[in-house]
Parts: sequence; structure tokens; C-alpha cells
Amino acid sequence: MTPLVDALRSALAQAADPEQAPAMQSYMKSDMPFRGVPQPVRARILRECVAEDPPQTPGALAATAEALWDGAEFREERYLATALVGYRSYARWPDADWLPRYRHWVVSGAWWDHVDEIASRLVGPLVRADPDRVVPVMRRWATDPDPWLRRAAIICQLQSKGDTDTRLLADAIEASLKDEGFFLRKGIGWALRQHARSDPLWVREFVEAHPDLSPLSRREALKHL
Repeated sequence: MTPLVDALRSALAQAADPEQAPAMQSYMKSDMPFRGVPQPVRARILRECVAEDPPQTPGALAATAEALWDGAEFREERYLATALVGYRSYARWPDADWLPRYRHWVVSGAWWDHVDEIASRLVGPLVRADPDRVVPVMRRWATDPDPWLRRAAIICQLQSKGDTDTRLLADAIEASLKDEGFFLRKGIGWALRQHARSDPLWVREFVEAHPDLSPLSRREALKHL
């Protein structure tokens, strides 16, 4: 336990809204309870607590984030863990060695609110910064039995724009084409729709070449084309 973890948990407790917490838990279909603290308030809490006691090293950052995630009693603590790692002052500290940690978070988080944040905001920058080390891991995630790891591999390049590795994108999608899971089909469509902003021709050709895309994926992919 670190003083920053204590401060963040204390601030969440002080900002808790017991009237809103059940609705937030119900919306997320979460077994873990909520404090009832919305995102803008969480952002302020993180900003203020980090200013008071900033992690000084990548190791300290990792220890704080792990304590928040693994010791969480309320879902907002896990939101703060991922937000801390992606915080502007520390965004360049994580490297490919953090991927096992992110894998653990994806598997243990196992829902779209956690997985989407981890994939697009934490894993995605690593794909772009160190493709030689990270892309092979994403290929393993893309074929993993865990559907949330596969979704993470599919959507990890949402912010890559013109730097998207289309071979990785195609392989990750093709690995889950036959899966009937809603979140995988939605993720495929989302990833294609996002890439269409940078390369609409590639997306059109990919969709045409894959008649086995689900109607949901196809509809999402072509939504703005």
C-alpha cells in the first residue's frame, strides 16, 4: 500500500454518492459495487492526488496501479488504476514489459468499460511505439480463447489513424469472424469504422473480401461510407 493509494481511496469515499452507486452498478452489470463517483469527479480526484504525491519512478507507478486494481473493493478504484497509468505525466513510462499486467487487467476486468480503455489507451500506444515486441503479443491475444483479449487485439489500434498496422488489424478480425459474441462483432465493426476515417478504400475492400462478416460488423464498418 502506498500513500497515493490511500489518498485516492479516501477521496473516492468522500465523493461517494450512495444514491447513484446502485444505478451505476446495474448499468455496468457489475458484481463489484460502485462508490457512485462519476468520471469528471474521478478525473479531479486523480489530478489533485497525483499533484500531492506523484509517483517518482515507473516501478512506483506500477505498484500503485496494481494496488488499486488488485485490491479494489469498488469499481472506481480500477478506473483510477488505468487512468493513472495513462495520465499525461506518465504515459511514456510503460513499455512492452507492461503487457502481462495489461493482460491480467483485461482478463480480470472482463467487461467493455475496462477492456476498451486498456486496449485503446494503454496497449495501442505500445503497438505504435514498439511494434517488433508488441505486435507478436497482439497476435497471440487475437487467437486466445478469452474473448476479451481478442476484442482488445481487434480494437487496440483505434487511435492509430494512418499508422494502423492493417495486417495486424486484418488478422485480428479474421481470427474472430466465426465468433457469435456481441462484443467481438461490435468490436470488429468499430475497428473497421474507425480505420475508415483514414483509409476508406481499404475498409471497403476488406468488407467486400469477407462476406462472412456478421451483419452487425458490416453495418458498423460501413456506417460512414
